Amino acid sequence: MDVAETRVPGAFVFTPEQIRDERGSFFEAFRGDHVEAVTGRPFRPEQINYSVSRRNTLRGVHTVAVPPGQAKYVTCVRGALRDIIVDLRVGSPAFGEYHVTSLDAGSGRCVYVPEGVGHGFLSLTDDACICYVVSTRYVSGTQIDIDPLDPDLALPWGFSEPPLMSAKDATAPGVREALAEGLLAHWRDVRRPAS
Repeated sequence: MDVAETRVPGAFVFTPEQIRDERGSFFEAFRGDHVEAVTGRPFRPEQINYSVSRRNTLRGVHTVAVPPGQAKYVTCVRGALRDIIVDLRVGSPAFGEYHVTSLDAGSGRCVYVPEGVGHGFLSLTDDACICYVVSTRYVSGTQIDIDPLDPDLALPWGFSEPPLMSAKDATAPGVREALAEGLLAHWRDVRRPAS
């Protein structure tokens, strides 16, 4: 498996080696030991989620309050997505930095999103399906939503027409408001040593 660190500290892109023959292909999409070796942190899946979207749907930017925090390992299992992560950890040397990854079912490429880092995507095809393997179960009231169109973040979504968004995402606060309200995780609280 090829692994590349992004400009967001602790976030990685995993691209599997595919074995192909006349029947099709096979690859390992997730290996916990590989993720833990690269990140230096334990990653035990507690929940797996799927989201299906029509073309030009924008979902995110989402993160989870710390505690409980939530690391994610995301991949596209059908269609294609423009996946963006953004460092929202207060005090991080890369606060506000983002990384864009093209995710599609054919490549098997995956993105590891550490705690406190925001995540979102734009679906590039109809019926696009993303899979989230997450380190903590859903806890009501802990999700933090940031305006994906916040001009302070200036994320390069690349849409050519207004995207389809939920009311929750369309009315989410910008990063300045989230900072002022103390919603974002602090770098020191998510950099704890691996246990």
